[in-house]
Amino acid sequence: MKDAQVTRKKLKVAVLLSGTGRTLDNFHSEIGASRLHAEIVAVASSSSRAKGVEKAKQYGYPVFASDEKNQRELSRQINEFILPRHPDVIVLAGFLKLFFMPEGFEGQVLNIHPALIPSFCGKGFYGMKVHRAVVDSGVKVTGCTVHFVSPIYDEGPIFLQECVPVRAGDTPEDVAARVFELECRLYPKALNLLADGRVKLSDNKVWIEE
Repeated sequence: MKDAQVTRKKLKVAVLLSGTGRTLDNFHSEIGASRLHAEIVAVASSSSRAKGVEKAKQYGYPVFASDEKNQRELSRQINEFILPRHPDVIVLAGFLKLFFMPEGFEGQVLNIHPALIPSFCGKGFYGMKVHRAVVDSGVKVTGCTVHFVSPIYDEGPIFLQECVPVRAGDTPEDVAARVFELECRLYPKALNLLADGRVKLSDNKVWIEE
């Protein structure tokens, strides 16, 4: 394995959100504990009323919020805000709009989905809708997927996946809590792999160097 102390750099990360900012909280905590080798250089929200906007301000991050309904125009506004801050990676963290990435950022935009893609994913599958569908289906495992973003919802190359059990009697809320706990570990792990320079994209597949 490569010497992480030699190859690792501190990633400059732009975080996109739409809601409570729980993933932003996790990133902030992991960075503070030196477990996530990243620096948050910008936060952008698709809602000016999102709790995540106030959290970003409290943390001292540069923040932009827009209520623009047109997704392409919203993406243009966000890109105009974040690009001058030179992020290495753009991270979708509960961002509920289709994001049109800036030119040249293929393989540099990540999302996390609260299920095991290609199951329970695509347009309309987000948040508790995913977990309700999981419980209703009767599957015995679910989990989360970190993937690179493409122009189609949840169809970019899969980066990391891990699973958790779905137990008899579980409610969607039970499953959601279990999956989010997993997300809090898996998303920072993905960013650290990028910081280590161990991630390669080839033929629409992700390879992680040992």
